[in-house]
Amino acid sequence: MNLIRITLKDGAARRCRSNTPVSQLLKKPCDPHGLPYIGCRVNNDIVSLTYPLDVNASVLFLTMTDAAGMRIYRASLTFLLAKAASTLYPERRFCIEHSLGTGLFCRFAATPGITTRQVAALEAAMRSLVSRNLPIRRRKLAFADALEHFARRGFRDKVNLLRFHNPPKVVVYECEGFTDLAHGPLAPATGTLRWFKLIHYPPGVVLQLPTREAPRRVAPFQDQRQLFQIFHEHKVWGRILGVTNVGKLNELIANGNVGEFIRVAEALHEKKIARIADRISARRAQLRAILISGPSAAGKTTFAKRLAVQLEVNGLQPVIISLDDYYVDDAETPHGADGRPDYEHIRALDAELFNQHLRQLFAGQTVELPRFNFEAKRRERNGAPLKLRSGQIVIIEGIHGLNPRATYRIPARQKFKIYISALTQLAVDAHNRISTTDNRLMRRLVRDHANRGNSALATLRMWPSVRRGEKRWVFPFQASADATFNSALDYELAVLKPLVEPLLMQVKPADYEYAEARRLQEFLLHFLAVPQQAVPATSLLREFIGTRRN
Repeated sequence: MNLIRITLKDGAARRCRSNTPVSQLLKKPCDPHGLPYIGCRVNNDIVSLTYPLDVNASVLFLTMTDAAGMRIYRASLTFLLAKAASTLYPERRFCIEHSLGTGLFCRFAATPGITTRQVAALEAAMRSLVSRNLPIRRRKLAFADALEHFARRGFRDKVNLLRFHNPPKVVVYECEGFTDLAHGPLAPATGTLRWFKLIHYPPGVVLQLPTREAPRRVAPFQDQRQLFQIFHEHKVWGRILGVTNVGKLNELIANGNVGEFIRVAEALHEKKIARIADRISARRAQLRAILISGPSAAGKTTFAKRLAVQLEVNGLQPVIISLDDYYVDDAETPHGADGRPDYEHIRALDAELFNQHLRQLFAGQTVELPRFNFEAKRRERNGAPLKLRSGQIVIIEGIHGLNPRATYRIPARQKFKIYISALTQLAVDAHNRISTTDNRLMRRLVRDHANRGNSALATLRMWPSVRRGEKRWVFPFQASADATFNSALDYELAVLKPLVEPLLMQVKPADYEYAEARRLQEFLLHFLAVPQQAVPATSLLREFIGTRRN
C-alpha cells in the first residue's frame, strides 16, 4: 500500500493512501464556529476539497475568513449565478462585469436590462440550488471536446479564449448539466453558498456578498454611482472597439493589429486628462491645490505629470509636490496590530509640516521641500527651494491626498480633488472578470523589482498590509472627489506578462505566498505577450515598466 504523510494545522500527522481526496481528512464539514470549509491549502497551493493527495503534504482547511477562502466563495457564487441565468434565460448572454463595493455588478449582454421580476427569479433559482446541495464537480475534458461543448452552447468568449491555448486537457466545473471553464478552485457543493443577496441595479443586478470579517452576514449595499459610471463608460468603449475579453485582445495581438488598439487606448487617456484640466482651468481664480489620491500602483505620479502638461496648455504653470516626501522617519512610524510599521497610516505622514509649508507657499514665502529616502527610510532636508509665483497652482499627489487631515489648514474652496484607480473593463470571459486589485498588484511587482530592488516575495508579503491601508485610508474618501480618472489600459496585462512571470517563478512552494504567485501565473497564461517597446514613452504604464528601450 502506497501511504503518504499529511501534517494538519495543529501539527498532528496522519498517514493515508495516495490519491485520497483531501476532504476525507475532515472530521466535520465546518470549523469550530460553524463556518463551512470551502477549500484548502496543500503545500502552499490553494485547491478544492476534492483534490487528490498524492505526495507528503501540509494541509490547512479554509473558510470564508481566509482571503483565499473568500475568493473561492466569490467564484463559486458567480458560478451559481451563471448557472441560474443559463437555466432561466438560455437565449440571453449573462455577464459578470466588475466589482462594486462588496458586490459584483452583472448584466445581460444586450438590451433590455434586467427587470425586477427577473432579479427575483434569479435569486429564487440560486436559493433552490443551495437548498438542494448539489455537487460541483471538477472534470477534465479533451481539448476538442471542450471546444465543441462551448461552441455548441454559444459561448463564443470561451471558445475564443481556448483558441490561444493548446493544452491536451481542459479543466471545467460541472453542476447539474451546467459546465464552465475552471479559473481556480470552487466549493464542493452548492449547499455551502448560503450568504448572498441579489440587488436590482439597472441596467443589471448586484450580487452582494459577505466580508471576511462578517462571513455570515451579507454586507450592506453602498451605492458608488460615480465609480459605476466610470466602469460603465469604459465597458461601452470596449464594446465599441470590440475588445471586451482576453480572447479578443489575443486575437488583435496574434493578427499584428494591437498597435492601433494601444494608440486608441492612450488617446482616450489623454482626452480624459485634458477634460479634467479644462474643469480645473475654469476655476483657476479660486483654486490653489489639486489633490490626487488613489490606491497603490494606480499611477498617481505619472497622472500628475500629464495633468501638469495639460494645465500648461491652458495657461497655468503648476508645481508638483509628492506627499511621499513628508513621511516621518521609520522610528516615528506608527505600528499596526501585528506589531509591524504601518506605512499606510495617516500618522505616517507629517501633516503638520506639510500644511505649514503649503501655507508659507501660498503666502509667497520660499520653502525648502524635504526629500524622503526610501532606502534609509528617513526624511532628508536636501530638497530644492520652492517659491510660487502669483496665481501658481500646486499639484499634490499621494495616497492621503483626499484625506481632509492631510490638508486641514487649506480651505475646501481652494482644493480640487481627483481620485485615480485602475478599473479594467477587460474580462477573462463572460463569467470571469479581471480583478482590478490583481492588475495593480502586477504593476507593483514590476515597479518594486525595478525601482526598489524588492523581490516578488517581498512585494507579495507586503501586499496584505497595503490592502488594509487602502481600505482604511484611501477608499473611504473616493466619493468626495471632484473628478475620477481610470488609469487602466486594456492592453497592459499583455505587456506586464513577460515582466511579471520571471519574478513569480522565484517564489517557491516552501513560501506561504506561493499560492498567490501560482494563482497569478495561472491567470497570465491566458494572455499573449506584447513587447514593452510597443508602449508609448508618455504612457502611464511607463511608471511601472520603466522608460522606453528600442
